[in-house]
Amino acid sequence: MRGADPAALPVVLVAGMHADARREVVERLLAAVPRSVALHHDLGAASSEGTVVRTVRDASGELGRDEAPLVRGCACCALREDLVPELERLAAGRAATLAVVELWDSVEPQAMAEVVAAHGGPDLALTGVVTAVDPALALPCLAGGDDLADAGLAAAPGDHRTIGDTWARQIEYAPLLALADNPEADTEDHALLTQLNPTAHQLNACDPELIRRVHAGFDVEAAAAAQHPACARLPHEADDAGVTTVVWRRHRPFHPERLYAALEDLTCVAARSRGRFWLADRPDTLLSWDAAGGALCVESAGPWLAALPDAAWDLEPPLRRAAAALDWHPVHGDRCQHLVFTSPGLDRDGLVRLLESCLLTNAEYVAGRDAWQRLPRAFDSLLDPAA
Repeated sequence: MRGADPAALPVVLVAGMHADARREVVERLLAAVPRSVALHHDLGAASSEGTVVRTVRDASGELGRDEAPLVRGCACCALREDLVPELERLAAGRAATLAVVELWDSVEPQAMAEVVAAHGGPDLALTGVVTAVDPALALPCLAGGDDLADAGLAAAPGDHRTIGDTWARQIEYAPLLALADNPEADTEDHALLTQLNPTAHQLNACDPELIRRVHAGFDVEAAAAAQHPACARLPHEADDAGVTTVVWRRHRPFHPERLYAALEDLTCVAARSRGRFWLADRPDTLLSWDAAGGALCVESAGPWLAALPDAAWDLEPPLRRAAAALDWHPVHGDRCQHLVFTSPGLDRDGLVRLLESCLLTNAEYVAGRDAWQRLPRAFDSLLDPAA
């Protein structure tokens, strides 16, 4: 939040797949902040009539209930198009001092934060993003490989996300994790949360500090940069309470065929893994790695900075240029392997051996780029499915 009007209505997003924990956080905020109001779109109740139920409530109870039309049959699109007008209506009325947006189970906070920032007028100020968590459910959620659609949590037609990767992004985006007090949670659960997002503040949902934190301000551009594969704020090495994070970095490309053959093992070795990687047969393409719950997504994230002409560098965000400069190689520039694996019971040595075996050998490496690009294009089916 930069340059916000001090008279603007503060908006806080409360996300999370753990509905009871999420509602506890919302109720705490409503009780602590006089004249605060909460909005919630129930995407699970999208009706056959083509509507989504929207409720507005304060600390005393429900103030109103209405229906928002589905957009192209998409409940999540209805949320995007209905949310900002409702927030602006609250701001115009000058009756509310805080708008708490309780996001539905599988809605990721990044998308909604960017909607509010891009489309909200000067009367709205996004001041906080919170993910509510029941620590005892951390590992079951992260390991959840079921599709959201199979669990009744899909937010739109064709929503192919899984429970694990959706929950991981909810945790990793938010600068504040509000934890439900569950006596069944143990030190391993808390260590897992800390290693997934080591920079997030963790507070008990009942902590009065929560109120100050949600008014602290939120920079949407910086938050997006921290998630982008080119300059992601990835976790550091850690080992605590049986949970391990391995950070693996190399300045040598992967052999596409050997890496492809190892994908299943690399996907299943850890509850969560993410980062950026470099294939020998695609030397100028930065590739993203995003895995949770036994499901892996690899995508092109555009060119490496080193592959761009010098004149194009000024068009890149400063955060990306700074991230590249921190690990610049005299030959390869920012091309690198930077993968992070987090899991209880992680076999560090076995993981590293497997990753190393997928790199080019010395002989393959010295053969040079022309030879690399003649290697089998094993990733075409994942990266160019329409080709």
